[in-house]
Amino acid sequence: MTEQSTSEQPTSASTSASTPAPASASSAQAARADDAPRRVAVVTGGSRGIGRESAERLAADGFAVVVNYAGNRTEAEAAVAAITAAGGEAFARQADVADEAAVAALFDAAEETFGGVDVVVHAAGVMALAPLAELELDTLDRMHRTNIRGTFVVDQQAARRLREGGAIINFSSSVLSLALPGYTAYAATKGAVEAMTLILARELRGRDVTVNAVAPGPTATALFLDGKDEETVARMAAQPPLERLGTPQDIAEVVSFLAGPARWVNGQVLRANGGIV
Repeated sequence: MTEQSTSEQPTSASTSASTPAPASASSAQAARADDAPRRVAVVTGGSRGIGRESAERLAADGFAVVVNYAGNRTEAEAAVAAITAAGGEAFARQADVADEAAVAALFDAAEETFGGVDVVVHAAGVMALAPLAELELDTLDRMHRTNIRGTFVVDQQAARRLREGGAIINFSSSVLSLALPGYTAYAATKGAVEAMTLILARELRGRDVTVNAVAPGPTATALFLDGKDEETVARMAAQPPLERLGTPQDIAEVVSFLAGPARWVNGQVLRANGGIV
C-alpha cells in the first residue's frame, strides 16, 4: 500500500500557528488604500504541487494570496518568496484543514491582512492506495478526515465569508471515472467532494458565488509519482489522446479560469485530464 499527501495534513487536529505576513503585504495594503479592493485568494495545500502552482498563478493574475500549509513551513515560505519576488502579495498560514478552529483562524488572518476573501482553492488532500479488501480502516479514516471533513470545514468557512463575486474551487479526481483498482477509498472521498460541490452551488443561490470542482487526471506531482515505477508512469502517460501526463501548470490554468472569468460556470466538475476519460 502506498500512502501519499500533497499537503502533509496531520492525522489529528492541530493548533493553528501562523507565519507573519511579510512587511511588503502591509505596506502594499496601505499604498492601495484608495484603490478598488484587491481580490484575495486562500489556497489550501498551497506549499506543494498543484496547490503551489495555483497560488503562484493566482498571484500572477493579481490576487493577494494566503498560502495555507499543514506542516511544511519551509515549502510554504518558498511559495510566498516566489510570489513576492514576482511582485505579488502573499503570506503563509498553518492550519489543519479538518480543524474548524484552525480554519476559522486562517480566514481571520486573510481578512485582517487583506480585508476579505474572494476565492478559495481547496487543494489539500491525501491519498492511500490499496485494494478494498486490504486497506486498513485507520487509513480510510485518515483520508476521510482530510479529504471529506477537510473539504466540508473549508467550504463552510468559505460559504460564510466569501464576498460577492467570489468562487469556491474544490478538488476531485478523474479516477472516479477511470475506476482504477486500488483507488476505491480515495475515489470514495472524491465522490463526496463532488456531491458537496454540486449541492453547495445551489445552497448559495443569490450570493453571486460560484462553486466548482477540478478533477485532474494523472498529473506529474509527488502525489501521483511517488510509489510508481517508470513503467507504470509511462503506461499512464500514454493513455490520454495528448499522450503525456498533465502538469501542475495545466491544472492551475483551470483554477485561474474558475477564479476569474468563468462566472457562468457553476455547480460543475471540470475533468482536466487530457482526454483520458
